[in-house]
Amino acid sequence: MATLDWLIILAYFGTLAALTWWVVRRNTDTADDYFLAGRNLGWIIVGASIFASNIGSEHLVGLAGAGATSGVALAHYELHAWCLLVLGWVFVPFYLRSRVYTMPEFLERRFSSTARWVLAIISLVAYILTKIAVGIFAGGVVFGTLLPDVAIHLGGVEFNSFWIGSVAVVLLTGLYTVVGGMRAVAYTEALQTLILVIGSALLTFFGLQALGGWSELRATLDPEMFNLWKPLIPHGMEGTWAPVRESTRIAWYFNGNYPWLGMLFCAPIVGLWYWCTDQYIVQRTLIAPNETEARRGTIFAAFLKLLPVFIFIIPGMIAIALAKSGKVAALSSMVGPNGETLPFAAQAAFPLMVQAVLPTGIRGLVVAGLLAALMSSLAGAFNACSTVFTMDVYRKFKPHASQDELVWMGRIATMVMVLIGLFWIPVIQGARGLYDYLQGMQGYLAPPIFTVFFFGVFNKRLNAKGCLSALLVGFALGLFRLIVDTPVSLQVAGYENGYPEGSFFWIVNNIYFQYYSLLIFLVSVGVMIGVSYATEPPPPEKVAGLTFATVSGEERRKSRASWNQWDVINSAIVLLLILAAYLYFNG
Repeated sequence: MATLDWLIILAYFGTLAALTWWVVRRNTDTADDYFLAGRNLGWIIVGASIFASNIGSEHLVGLAGAGATSGVALAHYELHAWCLLVLGWVFVPFYLRSRVYTMPEFLERRFSSTARWVLAIISLVAYILTKIAVGIFAGGVVFGTLLPDVAIHLGGVEFNSFWIGSVAVVLLTGLYTVVGGMRAVAYTEALQTLILVIGSALLTFFGLQALGGWSELRATLDPEMFNLWKPLIPHGMEGTWAPVRESTRIAWYFNGNYPWLGMLFCAPIVGLWYWCTDQYIVQRTLIAPNETEARRGTIFAAFLKLLPVFIFIIPGMIAIALAKSGKVAALSSMVGPNGETLPFAAQAAFPLMVQAVLPTGIRGLVVAGLLAALMSSLAGAFNACSTVFTMDVYRKFKPHASQDELVWMGRIATMVMVLIGLFWIPVIQGARGLYDYLQGMQGYLAPPIFTVFFFGVFNKRLNAKGCLSALLVGFALGLFRLIVDTPVSLQVAGYENGYPEGSFFWIVNNIYFQYYSLLIFLVSVGVMIGVSYATEPPPPEKVAGLTFATVSGEERRKSRASWNQWDVINSAIVLLLILAAYLYFNG
């Protein structure tokens, strides 16, 4: 990091501070303003905010690292840009018409207050354990890679660059989130999107330049690295239904190398849950003044969502190609003595590339982009947590709370999330395999939530008892898997090598998480439909305007008036680009 790099980073933070101050001066102390930015932001801010909230630690640490180890396999998740079109065209009309603050509140409107409580509690726990925890972990990895020798001594205790980076990211993000609320988060995310896209695109450009171009990348790496559709059974092995994992034979449902079956059927469930029903993302559409701006924001975000394949996955592949070819010595730590990729070292592929191939000045811009992604991801998590806690928990206990009181409770809730994030640092730093464990967690929590939202708006016959049963049974199945996985993932004493081979818990722990997620989904659907049809139907007034079958003629006309041919054309372009990617990346 040269002086010019530091000046660029300081300029980024200065701009961020000025933007936050400008936003704070425009804020009014009302719940609408603090949690939803007054519901008056345009489609560019909405789309950029959705994208920046999504692009965070899982991309900086996980996606580039996965590109280095598995090639384009995880591009399936990035090509879920079509899920954003589902959000804009299918769900936005329901969410905006109901004027809700949160997704648990919408679930209460459609089903019951108990369903709202269950989803609110699960959401809060999930945000703390996944988004906040992973954000802190990524902050530490980035700083540990770029500034490995930085340390601070306080009271005889040395805090290394992992600690310094984690604490700095948490405190700075928490500061502007607490002070400025959703408006500050949205505007800063728009700025961060610009910096992140430009910086990451430059990394791809300079990486390909150092390697010798795209053709050299294809020539250096195994063609399987460019295949989106991985086989059900690893090459050279025999598949079986028997629960075995041997050198030449493996149960097809044990194969964790992103098999096509899991990507085709399970990945969309997680994608639709995340993009269409998760407070973390959907809250960005609620800041729009009407359906038109919200829908166009999702279409804009869908275009942006296609970029990570090229600005995160491809740089990871370039990094391993440079390491294998020996063209950049600084990347040699990513490969072993026999030329094999080292997964633990590969998780730092992106910051290692920043360190090794970028010229002075550009490096500072890309590091600013890294920090922007980390901070936008954490800011979204802090704001979503404070909104869910204040509007779904606190307001339930104090229904007559004033606007000022709700805003202050939102600020307090955000500060509590910041403190929890800080306390998580030693846990994350000491835990091996935590990242993969947290990625799998979404696969276990998403299916029941996806089920009740999607089936709830498409079928007016489904009732509160069916919803609650599906949530409880689905969450119980997910919690069981998490309890089984946790000792192995965190390398608890006695579980370093997993469970005894052939035991029930060993089988459960080894089932590929996408297949287990699909099982939870099927069970949740069966329970919801079975219980609903075995009990009384919901009263007509309970579902009025909340399902496709109960939307009034006037509401349909308003929705139709909110879009034109260009919205359709742009949505079609997104779908064509996704199809082109699927056709190109086939090995």
